[in-house]
Amino acid sequence: MIVKSVLQEDILTMAEVREILDQIRLKRADEEELGYELRRAIRHAELFSKGTAEESLAMVAELMKLEKMNKVIAVKIADVRPVTKDELRAIYAKERFTLSEEELNSILEIVFRG
Repeated sequence: MIVKSVLQEDILTMAEVREILDQIRLKRADEEELGYELRRAIRHAELFSKGTAEESLAMVAELMKLEKMNKVIAVKIADVRPVTKDELRAIYAKERFTLSEEELNSILEIVFRG
């Protein structure tokens, strides 16, 4: 496949990717056999996505309201759905700042609601 130019680029949650790939699978099911890469991508998305795209988007939107949050981290949190503070700290390990206990608790509260 030759790509001439990138028209649009955005960060997606794994649940959104799963739904997009499901649409592609349904559209191509009648026309042709699915390629190896597409089948593997669909399987990966089905295994690792948690929840629905709407839930993930709502969680990302709510996380973006917090102070030390950017879109990449919010999507990663929505994909991983950390349960403990240590898992959350691992997501923030590359950042140049650390989160306070209150910030960690507020993020985990959003994750548990979502």
